[in-house]
Amino acid sequence: MSDLVWVLDSTLREGEQTPGVYFDNHIKLAIANLLEEVGVNIIEAGHPMVTPEIHTAVKSIAQKGYKAIVGAHARSLQSDIDLALECGVGFIGIFYCVSDERLNTVFKKDLDSAIKLIADVIRYAKYQNPKLLIRYTPEDTVRSQFENVVKASVAAVEAGADIISVADTTGFMVPGTKRNMYDYVSRLINELDKRNLHPKIAVHCHNDRGLALANALDAFRGGASIIDAAVLGLGERAGIVDLAQLLVVLTVDYGENEWNLYKLIELYNLVSKHSGVPIPNNFPVTGKNAFTHCAGVHTHAASINPMHYESLNPEILGRTRTFSLDHMSGLASLRYAMKLIAEDELDDAYQHEILHEVKSVGKRGRTVDLAELKHIVDAVKHHKTYNS
Repeated sequence: MSDLVWVLDSTLREGEQTPGVYFDNHIKLAIANLLEEVGVNIIEAGHPMVTPEIHTAVKSIAQKGYKAIVGAHARSLQSDIDLALECGVGFIGIFYCVSDERLNTVFKKDLDSAIKLIADVIRYAKYQNPKLLIRYTPEDTVRSQFENVVKASVAAVEAGADIISVADTTGFMVPGTKRNMYDYVSRLINELDKRNLHPKIAVHCHNDRGLALANALDAFRGGASIIDAAVLGLGERAGIVDLAQLLVVLTVDYGENEWNLYKLIELYNLVSKHSGVPIPNNFPVTGKNAFTHCAGVHTHAASINPMHYESLNPEILGRTRTFSLDHMSGLASLRYAMKLIAEDELDDAYQHEILHEVKSVGKRGRTVDLAELKHIVDAVKHHKTYNS
């Protein structure tokens, strides 16, 4: 595996755990194709045991011959492993919670028995395919007893696991507090290092507090080298890390230039259409308004130098900045827009009347695009000519 950070996309697995979201298999293949074009490192295609349709989809995606590794989700059961292997995947993510509370009340199993089960399943999977990349996740890692997590992780790695995933299953972690991902990941790596074990560390951060991306980056700084994400941040409850936001930050702020960001908008439009989940207008990076300037002062400054009110260049995504005309607009934004429609020769009297009409539209809760602005200009010209 590369020393660079890897991104695992879980839109087709975690994303389908979003209430009401289901992708037909031909759409799953189309999403996987775009994920391959974006350049994610691992495509987590689903949990084959859940339904025959998911099994078919995982197998279909695994047979595409992508550069990305195609993975399957699996419980710590040999039957799950067999089905995943039958799909031809190159990665299997195995999960089992080792918190005392869950072991006592849900699994009715002691820690040593649970660890034996986990190790036996990993050993079995690795024996079937020695080249298989195996991830072990102690579900709800960060709220489990740390000593349990260490003990299970050690056994998993010794049995053949390549990756240990730190799962913030409930979005519990908060940067800058005692329960932060930087310290947790650093501490876990240190414990494994003491035993001369050096697996890759992955993080799976949920967004219940709106901190999934912040926690993932905190974990990355602490030594994690694989980050899970999904298109639109889809997933259980409030979802997980948003893929586009993660890739842009890793590219712009951490210098990890591995991905084709130009394909993100096409990917997001596809997933949004077939998940029924709209892209919020104010969503960072992919939202309609992400690079739209509105207030007069902002527009004036941004029209001179966009960096006055931008810290990201829309061109890295193949997008363009826009200037919205509404009740907040001033003459600077109007003049910029008028130039775009080749009407910048009109005198001040015309411009003020056009601005008055634009503001009137804005007060009704709408914005004026360039096509409507042309209609307003034509109407103002006509009325001035008629009234004169």
